Amino acid sequence: MDDIVKAALRKWPNVPHCYGWLALDARGDWYMRDDRAQAAGPFPRVKGSRILHEKLREFIHRNYASDESGCWFFQNGPQGVYVELEAAPWIWRLESSGDDVVAVHSHSGRGALVDTVWLDERGRLFLDTDIGLGLVHTLDMELAAQAVERGAWQPVEIRFDDLPARFGYRLSPAERQRLTSPG
Repeated sequence: MDDIVKAALRKWPNVPHCYGWLALDARGDWYMRDDRAQAAGPFPRVKGSRILHEKLREFIHRNYASDESGCWFFQNGPQGVYVELEAAPWIWRLESSGDDVVAVHSHSGRGALVDTVWLDERGRLFLDTDIGLGLVHTLDMELAAQAVERGAWQPVEIRFDDLPARFGYRLSPAERQRLTSPG
Protein backbone atom coordinates (compact mmCIF):
# COMPACT_ATOMS: atom_id res chain seq x y z
CA MET A 1 0.00 0.00 0.00
CA ASP A 2 1.28 3.47 -0.87
CA ASP A 3 2.61 5.59 2.02
CA ILE A 4 0.27 8.44 1.09
CA VAL A 5 -2.69 6.05 1.44
CA LYS A 6 -1.48 4.86 4.86
CA ALA A 7 -1.14 8.49 5.98
CA ALA A 8 -4.67 9.31 4.80
CA LEU A 9 -6.03 6.30 6.72
CA ARG A 10 -4.36 7.54 9.90
CA LYS A 11 -5.63 11.08 9.39
CA TRP A 12 -9.23 10.10 8.47
CA PRO A 13 -9.88 6.63 9.91
CA ASN A 14 -13.69 6.66 9.71
CA VAL A 15 -14.45 7.50 6.07
CA PRO A 16 -17.38 5.36 4.82
CA HIS A 17 -16.63 2.65 2.29
CA CYS A 18 -17.82 2.90 -1.30
CA TYR A 19 -19.72 0.03 -2.99
CA GLY A 20 -20.69 -0.62 -6.59
CA TRP A 21 -18.45 1.99 -8.22
CA LEU A 22 -15.45 -0.14 -9.27
CA ALA A 23 -15.32 -3.50 -11.04
CA LEU A 24 -12.77 -5.98 -12.40
CA ASP A 25 -13.77 -8.02 -15.43
CA ALA A 26 -12.59 -11.46 -16.57
CA ARG A 27 -9.88 -9.91 -18.76
CA GLY A 28 -8.27 -7.88 -15.96
CA ASP A 29 -9.80 -4.55 -17.00
CA TRP A 30 -11.04 -2.05 -14.42
CA TYR A 31 -14.39 -0.30 -14.83
CA MET A 32 -15.89 2.75 -13.16
CA ARG A 33 -19.61 2.24 -12.58
CA ASP A 34 -21.27 5.60 -12.06
CA ASP A 35 -24.91 6.00 -10.96
CA ARG A 36 -26.16 5.53 -14.51
CA ALA A 37 -24.22 2.28 -15.03
CA GLN A 38 -25.37 0.94 -11.66
CA ALA A 39 -29.01 1.81 -12.42
CA ALA A 40 -28.77 0.12 -15.85
CA GLY A 41 -27.97 -3.27 -14.35
CA PRO A 42 -25.55 -5.42 -12.38
CA PHE A 43 -21.93 -6.05 -13.26
CA PRO A 44 -20.84 -7.66 -15.57
CA ARG A 45 -24.03 -7.33 -17.65
CA VAL A 46 -23.49 -3.55 -17.56
CA LYS A 47 -19.79 -2.83 -17.17
CA GLY A 48 -19.55 0.95 -17.06
CA SER A 49 -16.56 2.97 -18.29
CA ARG A 50 -13.26 1.16 -18.77
CA ILE A 51 -10.39 2.81 -16.90
CA LEU A 52 -7.71 3.63 -19.47
CA HIS A 53 -5.55 6.04 -17.49
CA GLU A 54 -2.29 4.13 -16.87
CA LYS A 55 -1.28 5.92 -13.67
CA LEU A 56 -4.74 5.39 -12.15
CA ARG A 57 -4.62 1.66 -12.99
CA GLU A 58 -1.13 1.43 -11.42
CA PHE A 59 -2.41 3.21 -8.29
CA ILE A 60 -5.33 0.78 -8.04
CA HIS A 61 -2.96 -2.19 -8.46
CA ARG A 62 -0.65 -1.02 -5.68
CA ASN A 63 -3.54 -0.51 -3.28
CA TYR A 64 -5.67 -3.57 -4.12
CA ALA A 65 -6.35 -5.92 -1.21
CA SER A 66 -9.03 -8.01 0.49
CA ASP A 67 -10.71 -7.75 3.85
CA GLU A 68 -11.43 -10.47 6.41
CA SER A 69 -14.76 -11.36 4.78
CA GLY A 70 -13.23 -12.00 1.34
CA CYS A 71 -14.31 -8.74 -0.24
CA TRP A 72 -11.72 -7.12 -2.49
CA PHE A 73 -11.22 -3.38 -2.47
CA PHE A 74 -9.00 -0.55 -3.64
CA GLN A 75 -7.82 1.68 -0.80
CA ASN A 76 -8.27 5.17 -2.26
CA GLY A 77 -6.76 7.38 0.41
CA PRO A 78 -8.97 7.02 3.48
CA GLN A 79 -11.83 5.37 1.56
CA GLY A 80 -12.14 1.68 0.74
CA VAL A 81 -13.64 1.31 -2.74
CA TYR A 82 -15.04 -2.23 -2.93
CA VAL A 83 -14.67 -4.12 -6.20
CA GLU A 84 -17.31 -6.08 -8.09
CA LEU A 85 -15.59 -9.16 -9.56
CA GLU A 86 -16.72 -10.88 -12.75
CA ALA A 87 -14.88 -14.14 -12.04
CA ALA A 88 -12.07 -13.98 -9.46
CA PRO A 89 -9.83 -11.53 -7.58
CA TRP A 90 -6.89 -12.14 -9.93
CA ILE A 91 -6.65 -12.44 -13.69
CA TRP A 92 -3.56 -14.41 -14.71
CA ARG A 93 -1.34 -13.58 -17.62
CA LEU A 94 1.00 -16.37 -18.69
CA GLU A 95 4.39 -16.22 -20.30
CA SER A 96 6.62 -19.00 -21.55
CA SER A 97 9.93 -18.72 -19.76
CA GLY A 98 11.69 -21.58 -21.57
CA ASP A 99 12.28 -25.18 -20.57
CA ASP A 100 8.50 -25.74 -20.69
CA VAL A 101 8.01 -23.45 -17.68
CA VAL A 102 5.08 -21.06 -17.60
CA ALA A 103 5.51 -17.83 -15.62
CA VAL A 104 2.29 -16.55 -14.03
CA HIS A 105 1.61 -12.86 -13.33
CA SER A 106 -1.55 -11.17 -12.14
CA HIS A 107 -3.36 -8.38 -13.97
CA SER A 108 -1.54 -6.07 -11.55
CA GLY A 109 1.90 -7.49 -12.37
CA ARG A 110 2.43 -9.65 -9.26
CA GLY A 111 4.17 -12.95 -9.83
CA ALA A 112 2.55 -16.11 -8.52
CA LEU A 113 3.37 -19.78 -8.02
CA VAL A 114 0.71 -22.27 -9.12
CA ASP A 115 -0.59 -24.80 -6.63
CA THR A 116 -3.78 -26.27 -8.17
CA VAL A 117 -5.45 -25.85 -11.55
CA TRP A 118 -9.25 -25.80 -11.76
CA LEU A 119 -11.54 -26.13 -14.80
CA ASP A 120 -15.12 -24.88 -14.59
CA GLU A 121 -18.18 -26.00 -16.54
CA ARG A 122 -17.62 -23.28 -19.16
CA GLY A 123 -14.06 -24.46 -19.89
CA ARG A 124 -12.43 -21.57 -18.04
CA LEU A 125 -9.15 -22.30 -16.28
CA PHE A 126 -8.56 -21.01 -12.76
CA LEU A 127 -5.23 -21.18 -10.96
CA ASP A 128 -4.94 -21.39 -7.20
CA THR A 129 -1.61 -19.77 -6.34
CA ASP A 130 0.43 -18.55 -3.41
CA ILE A 131 -1.39 -15.17 -3.64
CA GLY A 132 -4.88 -16.53 -4.27
CA LEU A 133 -7.27 -17.73 -6.94
CA GLY A 134 -7.50 -16.20 -10.39
CA LEU A 135 -8.74 -16.83 -13.90
CA VAL A 136 -6.39 -17.41 -16.82
CA HIS A 137 -6.78 -14.61 -19.36
CA THR A 138 -8.44 -15.79 -22.58
CA LEU A 139 -5.46 -14.67 -24.67
CA ASP A 140 -3.18 -17.01 -22.69
CA MET A 141 -5.22 -20.20 -22.97
CA GLU A 142 -2.88 -21.64 -25.63
CA LEU A 143 0.05 -21.54 -23.18
CA ALA A 144 -2.19 -23.00 -20.49
CA ALA A 145 -3.29 -25.81 -22.83
CA GLN A 146 0.36 -26.59 -23.59
CA ALA A 147 1.09 -26.85 -19.84
CA VAL A 148 -1.85 -29.24 -19.47
CA GLU A 149 -0.77 -31.32 -22.49
CA ARG A 150 2.78 -31.61 -21.09
CA GLY A 151 1.35 -32.80 -17.78
CA ALA A 152 2.73 -29.79 -15.88
CA TRP A 153 -0.83 -28.81 -14.92
CA GLN A 154 -3.60 -31.28 -14.16
CA PRO A 155 -6.96 -29.50 -14.01
CA VAL A 156 -9.56 -30.55 -11.47
CA GLU A 157 -13.19 -29.96 -12.43
CA ILE A 158 -15.23 -27.55 -10.30
CA ARG A 159 -18.48 -25.62 -10.66
CA PHE A 160 -17.93 -21.88 -11.00
CA ASP A 161 -20.55 -21.20 -8.33
CA ASP A 162 -18.44 -23.21 -5.84
CA LEU A 163 -15.25 -21.17 -6.32
CA PRO A 164 -16.02 -18.11 -4.14
CA ALA A 165 -16.93 -20.15 -1.06
CA ARG A 166 -14.07 -22.61 -1.52
CA PHE A 167 -11.47 -19.85 -1.97
CA GLY A 168 -12.95 -17.26 0.39
CA TYR A 169 -13.83 -14.36 -1.87
CA ARG A 170 -17.00 -12.49 -2.80
CA LEU A 171 -17.96 -11.55 -6.33
CA SER A 172 -20.18 -8.71 -5.11
CA PRO A 173 -19.23 -6.85 -1.93
CA ALA A 174 -22.13 -4.49 -2.71
CA GLU A 175 -24.52 -7.42 -2.24
CA ARG A 176 -22.97 -8.20 1.17
CA GLN A 177 -23.21 -4.54 2.12
CA ARG A 178 -26.93 -4.41 1.15
CA LEU A 179 -27.60 -7.51 3.28
CA THR A 180 -25.81 -6.17 6.38
CA SER A 181 -26.76 -2.46 6.31
CA PRO A 182 -29.40 -1.28 8.76
CA GLY A 183 -32.44 0.16 7.18
